[in-house]
Amino acid sequence: MARYLELRRHTMRNKPGDHVNQAGVDRARRVGFEMGPFDRVITSSLPRAFETAIAMGFAVDEQNPEFSFIPDDAMAEVNWEEGFPAWGRALRLNGLAGHYVREQGRLLRRTIVASLPEGGAALVVSHGGILEAGAVGCAPDGDHDAWGTHCDYCEGIRLTFDGDRVIDAKVLRLAP
Repeated sequence: MARYLELRRHTMRNKPGDHVNQAGVDRARRVGFEMGPFDRVITSSLPRAFETAIAMGFAVDEQNPEFSFIPDDAMAEVNWEEGFPAWGRALRLNGLAGHYVREQGRLLRRTIVASLPEGGAALVVSHGGILEAGAVGCAPDGDHDAWGTHCDYCEGIRLTFDGDRVIDAKVLRLAP
């Protein structure tokens, strides 16, 4: 039986603030109403990711700093706003950004997906660039160009796993 991993970007905030704003809470509530259930909910260690999961209606089981920042050396090689295709290219080029993509994929597969029961699902709320890199790392042979540009607030991707192999990927975009 399959396991499911849903990766979502946090909701809106008033930059440079760390906390979500009311419009962000409203969006997260609306999106969260159509999500789940989840066996595990993990967020980055930054407040906006944690607050997004709560606003979506899910208790947070864990905050993981590995989902909080992209290392500067990887950011120097990739424009995260170019989305899944940029991370796919980085993976093929095998530089520092490619290493980051592989590490994110391993982290997601080994510490989250592998811990799920058969038929189980997990939600990870993190940040733009991080979720796209992780998805590419989980599905290195996926059609990253078809997945499109970066995910906007509360958007993401749902990966279906058979063992530790991704057998389906559905990009989750919000209506304008």
